Amino acid sequence: MHARVPARGKIVVFNRSHYEDVLIVRVHGLIDAAEVERRYEHIRDFEQLLSQQGTRIVKFYLHIDRDEQKERLEKRLADPNKLWKFNPADLAEREKWVDYMNAYADAIRATHTDEAPWYVIPANRKWYRDWAVLSVLVETLEQMDPQYPAADFDPTQIRVV
Repeated sequence: MHARVPARGKIVVFNRSHYEDVLIVRVHGLIDAAEVERRYEHIRDFEQLLSQQGTRIVKFYLHIDRDEQKERLEKRLADPNKLWKFNPADLAEREKWVDYMNAYADAIRATHTDEAPWYVIPANRKWYRDWAVLSVLVETLEQMDPQYPAADFDPTQIRVV
């Protein structure tokens, strides 16, 4: 198995993970359409394998619109405490906004499955983003109904000294 796959009973959060290996290189024209499709297939196969092994997969796309992104970038530049978040390369990537939106839409369509669904979350307002993500996670956990594992010993026979 893969080193970063969560162990049984663990909850793990990944940020972008293997989707980055399709999006950026696609937008920059470093791979052709056939390679994009091959990578989508690998992602679907990998997530299906995880699902068959008992891993529950929930994927979120946190969408902010172009105006909101501009406002956030400007705030980072204006606030010395937020400069660490700013990367001048983001401005060049921003020029490819339409290409990125198309790439994200295609990736979501290509990799949304019953075993690994996508949830597209409007994220211009952080309070709403947080509420929406939390709502999906709570519903998912309720469906999973996680339980503490049974003890493999008789606790009445144990004496702590």
